[in-house]
Amino acid sequence: MSAPAPAGKLSRNEWALLALVLLALALWRLGGAPLFDVDEGAFSEATREMLSSGDWLHTTLNGEPRFDKPIGVYWLQALSASAFGVGEFAMRLPSALSGWLWALVLAQFALPRLGRQVAVSATVMLATSLGVLIIGRAATADALLNLLLTLTALDGWRWLSSDSKPALRRAYAWMGLGLLTKGPVAIIVPGAALLLWLFCSLPWRAALARLGRAMADPVAWLLMLGIAVPWYAYALHRHGQAFIDGFLIRHNLARYTSPLEQHGGSIGYYLVVVPLLLLPWAPLLAGVLARVKRHWADPLQRYLLLWAGFVIVFFSLSGTKLPHYALYGATPLVLLMAITLAEAGTTMRAALTVSLLLLLALLCGSALAMGWWLPQVTHPLYKAVLEGQHASPWLAWLSGLAALAVLFLMTQLNRPGWTLALRSGVSALVIAVVALGVALPWWGDLLQGPIKRAAAIAAERNEPAVQWGLHQPSFALYRGQSTPRRAPHDGELALVRLDQLPKLIAQAGGRYIPLYAERGYALILWRAAAPAATSVAQAAP
Repeated sequence: MSAPAPAGKLSRNEWALLALVLLALALWRLGGAPLFDVDEGAFSEATREMLSSGDWLHTTLNGEPRFDKPIGVYWLQALSASAFGVGEFAMRLPSALSGWLWALVLAQFALPRLGRQVAVSATVMLATSLGVLIIGRAATADALLNLLLTLTALDGWRWLSSDSKPALRRAYAWMGLGLLTKGPVAIIVPGAALLLWLFCSLPWRAALARLGRAMADPVAWLLMLGIAVPWYAYALHRHGQAFIDGFLIRHNLARYTSPLEQHGGSIGYYLVVVPLLLLPWAPLLAGVLARVKRHWADPLQRYLLLWAGFVIVFFSLSGTKLPHYALYGATPLVLLMAITLAEAGTTMRAALTVSLLLLLALLCGSALAMGWWLPQVTHPLYKAVLEGQHASPWLAWLSGLAALAVLFLMTQLNRPGWTLALRSGVSALVIAVVALGVALPWWGDLLQGPIKRAAAIAAERNEPAVQWGLHQPSFALYRGQSTPRRAPHDGELALVRLDQLPKLIAQAGGRYIPLYAERGYALILWRAAAPAATSVAQAAP
């Protein structure tokens, strides 16, 4: 038996247990749900097309250049798909491992600075918070970006606190990888945190001197530019102005100055989103706010406050607002919340109990209560997708057992060593296992199952296929071929929405042969030259 670890360390066995539990959570039913459109479908299909073409320096979506994100995450997805085959598990694996490493990096940083309890609590809190559970199993670039932002900012603190050149150079290298993953945000967020701390903590002359030293290291610059510039230079050489317009202007500058793709929101958007993303741990935010003066007095905690505060303010001023932007500030908030948890009492235990049950209701209860809220749905597609569906009996039973387990752990269990942090951590893990294992696959099949099954039928046929009047990129991935968005030509397959089919037929003229229909979607074979359109009733299941 290994000796107990010192207060600021974990023993080898403790590290192994923590890492294995979080890895098991990250991989649990990772491929259990179909890919969600639009983002997961678009990233995954772009990766499939990259593998199919053999061109690993350029991404396309349905044959058209895709400039949304740099190349980094596509490389990881392509490597994963090469090893495990093109599918949900392989496409999500880079995000799952990024989320896992993100949590462990947090523990490794916090242990010597904030102690065992805070470090382990922060790690479990991060891994079980709603926002991280979502992006940690989404086939997108966001989990990887958050890992790299965290590595950069934490090494930034190591440099601030000790003037360590290796830490500074690692931070520049992480920024280079971040530039290769998503773009300028990889520099903006950690760079702003460092700048704000310098000018809030030191006389301005001393702050400028420290900043000058940070920017005068040629090795650091060589690392960052050597990692990022080659691909950017290649993309600019290959695509010219199209790359500048598509990536730099549309997907970076335009995102900040205007609502892109109707993703807008009020100035207070993230004041609502942040607590939701941090469920079930959101009540601890009140404790952080109550201790702001104490946090500010400590240099590290001041850095964490400035990091989180910058993210909330900066993205609140952005024209485009998406929930996952707030996660760029999740790491510092979770560390501050873990400090609060270590000092929490009875009132906070009650608040966390309610919040844990609220998260369970949000993830699982929403499916069980579908009959109650379905009448409020008016959108014709969503109504068709949801109507007549019932949650799995397993979901009802397991959700009930999870609720009882949470109530027992949080209110009845009185055993030595079972601190509030341990009780709430185990409760959050129980909820995550049920939600990821049963609720998410059920929701995935409900929302995306018809697309996946229609694609399977299309894959067995020889006709070309299109997406007509909709954008479901996962259809192309499951079909195994590019599927452009346009009206069909004679003899082509088309994926369509049933509620839009009469209008599309009236506009195009022609008839169709229904091949498959399910809950609002249909796969048809289009015949352009015909005397009359087939009745939409023929497309019913």
